[in-house]
Amino acid sequence: MPSVKIPKKSTNVDMTPFVDVAFLILTFFIMATKFKPAEPVEIKTPNSVSTRELPESDALMVTLDSSGRVFFSILSEKDPKVKKTIIQNLNTTRNLGLTEAEMNNFVKTSAVGVPFESLKQLLAIPAEEQGHVKQNGIPLDTLGGQLYYWVRDAISAFSGKQLKYLVKGDNNAKYPSFKMVLSAFKKNDIYKFNLITMQEDAPLGTDLYRIRNKQKAK
Repeated sequence: MPSVKIPKKSTNVDMTPFVDVAFLILTFFIMATKFKPAEPVEIKTPNSVSTRELPESDALMVTLDSSGRVFFSILSEKDPKVKKTIIQNLNTTRNLGLTEAEMNNFVKTSAVGVPFESLKQLLAIPAEEQGHVKQNGIPLDTLGGQLYYWVRDAISAFSGKQLKYLVKGDNNAKYPSFKMVLSAFKKNDIYKFNLITMQEDAPLGTDLYRIRNKQKAK
């Protein structure tokens, strides 16, 4: 009786799907920016190399400094009226007691980093002079704190538009503060955002290096 030959199967494993997943995760967490909006504090971001540019409009940005202070800002060059809608909603839902002039001043304000209780005092100061005022940061807690309401009303104001979410954290920021920022996002059903980093030159000889050199030559 002839012996039965068992077919041999290859032991090679296709790693392509794993590599794709790794690059997707890397892309999710590492983004670069070329623009520098006005900021109430100095932020030293981590370095990274990326081909993607971050949006300059229709974006919500949360800034986290090295001491854990959080600032909220809206990048909306195309339609500045959305900032007015945000502050009007907050003024109503959080009973802030803001005047029309103070809400108009918010439209010109680059970033807010104070509790709701101090917002009226901040917006009484001309926007161009607010940089001289020390802001203690938007209060956070494990459920997102007051940042949750800022994000919530921004989403409502941008209804029907694609709002981008940006997080700019100092290289020395502590994880607990960052986690509470993520809690505010999560409570608003936001699970994808861009991290702003300091863009580095691409390594010499790489495809990205050659692409950037061609762009500079144009």
